[in-house]
Amino acid sequence: MEETIKVIKIGGNVVDNPEALGRFIDDFVKLPGKKILVHGGGKEATRMSSRLEIPTTMIEGRRVTTRETLDVVTMVYAGLVNKRVVSMLQAAGCNALGLTGADGNAIRATRRKPEPIDYGFVGDIAPEGVNASLIGSLLDAGVTPVFCAITHDGNGSLLNCNADTIASAVATGTASLSPVELIYCFEQPGVMEDIERPDSVIPLITPDIYKRLRAEGVVSKGMIPKIDNAFAAIDAGVRSVTIKHSDALNRTSGTVIRD
Repeated sequence: MEETIKVIKIGGNVVDNPEALGRFIDDFVKLPGKKILVHGGGKEATRMSSRLEIPTTMIEGRRVTTRETLDVVTMVYAGLVNKRVVSMLQAAGCNALGLTGADGNAIRATRRKPEPIDYGFVGDIAPEGVNASLIGSLLDAGVTPVFCAITHDGNGSLLNCNADTIASAVATGTASLSPVELIYCFEQPGVMEDIERPDSVIPLITPDIYKRLRAEGVVSKGMIPKIDNAFAAIDAGVRSVTIKHSDALNRTSGTVIRD
């Protein structure tokens, strides 16, 4: 029986909270088998942009990346946040390697076309853009890859990608090696009917349910790319996708995305 690879994405709000991040790291290290971590860091990037007096523009939960913003997110995602997470994993006994998409040509992207919305230096990842053989070699060597949301175009330019997209692409790419489970962890217990009610978690979302939730405004902003990428992963052969609280990594809970 083939060993399942777990791809875990941790949200920026958790990365920004030392206590929550510490609890997550402890749980992540306890996960058996091969695993990959993808992290956000948007709050840290927004804070740094503000300190540098660089405006932040978001459209439907996605950051517009100007050339100045690209410099900031590269410094924050690939530098400060990535190395902080990797150092915590090492301290907890997990041999981790921090990566951008440019490292080892791990993830190659294409700059998104400016129509209908110009997101700037933002990349889209085709299935063949993920270097599954490299990732597989690292996993076989007992190394846990830790990806930030920076990729490259193969022509010397870095590109910013939504971290949820990175997780979906990595899960899809590695599904050619073994069965893959994709788990999105953030600061809420799942996709919720009412953000003010922790007991309002929606246990299952199918395409029809998703369409209704978006029409009703229940799902909006940053949750849209998360669910879009979850469905993309399922369509591309990922075994399962779950959205849950970062404190529930090792518990059965949250919202299951099913086609």
